[in-house]
Amino acid sequence: MTLGPARRPHRCFVPPYLQRALGYDATLAVDEALRSARLAGPSPAATLITTPGAPAWTVHDAGSTTTLPGRPVRAAGEPAVGDAAVDEAATGIAASLALLLEVWGRDSYDGAGAPVSLSVHYGRDYANAFWDGTQLVFGDGDGVVFDRFTKPVDVLGHELAHALTEHTAGLVYADQPGALNEHVSDVVAACLKQRLLDQRPDAADWLVGEGLFLPGVQARGLRDMARPGSAYDDPRLGRDPQPGHMDDFIVTTDDHGGVHLNSGIPNRAFHLAALAIAAADPGPAGTSWTGAGQVWYDALTGGAAGPRTDFAGFAAATVAAAGPHADAVAEAWAAVGVEPGAPTAGTPAGSPDEEGSTTGPTAGVVRVRRTGGFAGLATEADVDLASDDPRVPELRGLAGRVDVSAVAARQPEHQPDRFVYDLDVCGDCASLGEQALTPDLARLVELVLDLRHR
Repeated sequence: MTLGPARRPHRCFVPPYLQRALGYDATLAVDEALRSARLAGPSPAATLITTPGAPAWTVHDAGSTTTLPGRPVRAAGEPAVGDAAVDEAATGIAASLALLLEVWGRDSYDGAGAPVSLSVHYGRDYANAFWDGTQLVFGDGDGVVFDRFTKPVDVLGHELAHALTEHTAGLVYADQPGALNEHVSDVVAACLKQRLLDQRPDAADWLVGEGLFLPGVQARGLRDMARPGSAYDDPRLGRDPQPGHMDDFIVTTDDHGGVHLNSGIPNRAFHLAALAIAAADPGPAGTSWTGAGQVWYDALTGGAAGPRTDFAGFAAATVAAAGPHADAVAEAWAAVGVEPGAPTAGTPAGSPDEEGSTTGPTAGVVRVRRTGGFAGLATEADVDLASDDPRVPELRGLAGRVDVSAVAARQPEHQPDRFVYDLDVCGDCASLGEQALTPDLARLVELVLDLRHR
């Protein structure tokens, strides 16, 4: 299927090569029962109830459905069960919780020992992973481009860090605060991976999601924190578009304001800070998790960062938390064009939920554009209801029932790493988060993007 060009303003990267990548992603839209964590901070309702004696974590099997959490199959202290996704999730969550507790002195993501619920085998060919405000969820990949999302251990650390951020700084998931939200998750992912491999910063590969792509895809990983923009270059994926300097900041309404793109800028700052701190301290305190990682954790949890902190504000928080390494941390941010504490250019005036609707096409066309997700890629397709496309009869029925604008008016707020859908149903246009899709809209998305046949 040939996908059309971008139709929304302010796109500073070319979407067709990313759309081609997601042409192989058969991810299903999810049901509407999932609800979001609060956009602006921790949600008391989203905190799991701590039962005395409950295991620190439990892995569930969703059985290729979208009903959560699924059947419990393994808990903390229990042996491997022989299911790769289950056992990978168990290894990853145990190591992630150990990083929080043993290095940073935090008891689970909320600091109060909250048990962690994880679900694997989510959906059919679901190529994503996310934190939904109550649990971690992982798909098995599409079998063409993406492998299991439990396979790289840093994906586990990345998703748990979204829960950590929600319960600390509560960074809003849009624009620069949203890019920082993604950045913090990549920082925790890198610290986790390097700790498990016992690597110092100068020996690490600094890749996020290494092993996530299947053989034949020209990709070293999903993101490269040391060299943003170099993780992949593939005929289907195109070239990694992440910027590594504020000069190249991407202003877009895709993906909540480019949160998976512009996170490359603070990612590179962290890498440079980690190298500098390691050079100053060749001992155990110079690892990423005890050096720069400790600084970033203290900045996140110390009260200096809040829901709408931008790059400059977070840079200032890290410098303040860096102690004897303050100059090195400030220099790392300066190297990517961020001056700690100064106003930072590049944030659009409105976030995607404020300006997210698109200009409608001619009547009789149903168009869907999907952005976001853990991979931060995009895909787009449309169906003319006057054509002889075999999907038209069902789409006509769906188009007659759905009210996109009404769903948008009451939709829950953003969730990290979930997909975002720009929908145009015969001129009724809105931008909806994955968790807001009704069953009819989920089916409409599936049909237009032809997910079952990719």
